[in-house]
Amino acid sequence: MAADHNAARRSVLMGGAVLGAALASGAAAAPTPDGRSDTEPHQLGGEPVPEPSSEQSAGPIRPGRGSMLQGKVAVVTGSARGIGRAIAVEFAANGADVVCIDICGFVSTASNAKPATPADLDETVRQIHGYGRKGEGIKADIRDIGALRRIADDVDQRYGKIDIVVADAAIQRWVPLLEMTDADWRDVIDNNLNGTANTIRAFAPKMVPRRHGRIIVLSSMQGLHGTKDAASYSASKWGIIGLMKSAALELGEHNITVNAVLPGLVDTALTRYEKRFSESVGEEGQKIESPTPQQAWDIRAPTVPLKVGWLQPDDISPAAVFLASDAAAMVTGAEYQVTGGDSAKDV
Repeated sequence: MAADHNAARRSVLMGGAVLGAALASGAAAAPTPDGRSDTEPHQLGGEPVPEPSSEQSAGPIRPGRGSMLQGKVAVVTGSARGIGRAIAVEFAANGADVVCIDICGFVSTASNAKPATPADLDETVRQIHGYGRKGEGIKADIRDIGALRRIADDVDQRYGKIDIVVADAAIQRWVPLLEMTDADWRDVIDNNLNGTANTIRAFAPKMVPRRHGRIIVLSSMQGLHGTKDAASYSASKWGIIGLMKSAALELGEHNITVNAVLPGLVDTALTRYEKRFSESVGEEGQKIESPTPQQAWDIRAPTVPLKVGWLQPDDISPAAVFLASDAAAMVTGAEYQVTGGDSAKDV
């Protein structure tokens, strides 16, 4: 039985490129002209935001670059844009049908980023359909566990199963601890940590009877060390790691794996604002009140082993595909760091 299982896993990996090509040829249209999931202008205040060269990036999404997820059903929160969108689209590129959940609107005053919109969620679904997979968007607040449980019931009934759940939805607040309002602390913890726990508590029960499931949570490198002027965000991401490891211990007996992806600095709408650029420069010991994106890149890139100032969302999503696949059957309770090498500087 074990030999048959291992043979099947090897077959999945060896057949990945072939299946990926078949998916690509069967897609109705290319999801985006350049294959990237992020369709927003890479600029801030009219200044272009530097991007890694093709040699310094995992590159745009393409079928077969990860492990195959043919026939799987995935749910991804926070998938209207950014890393959540990249994961949802990468899942589709590798054969999964994807249900996308996002609040698509205002979350809290404790967020430096502009809110995602229904149009953003529609774009994610469009890209999923571009790979020939089923996809739909559902507007919901992950702080509302009742809403998540209703969605879990509905998706499980209509799709017949839920194989993969990704808890990505998050907000970020940069303000000194002594200057925080109650919302600056409470709302970040409530959305990021409580919302991730709600997602697991709502969807894991659908996996238990089938004795199969993959749960992936998004933490951050800021969940491994303190972060000046972002205590609530850092604390929420530390908490997510503890939650992941606890869930892995509890759900393992049901053959459900639980792992975390820890991105480094990634260029998304969540981080593309002046305060984040000034903080990234400050982390390297330089104080510039309003650095241009190019200045921030030039200061930060030399400190990163792979010489990038930051990563792209499509650099993060392949790790999620692996953790969602049959190839990761024996991986649980693990932290996967995708940082361009920033992790080499941490103990």
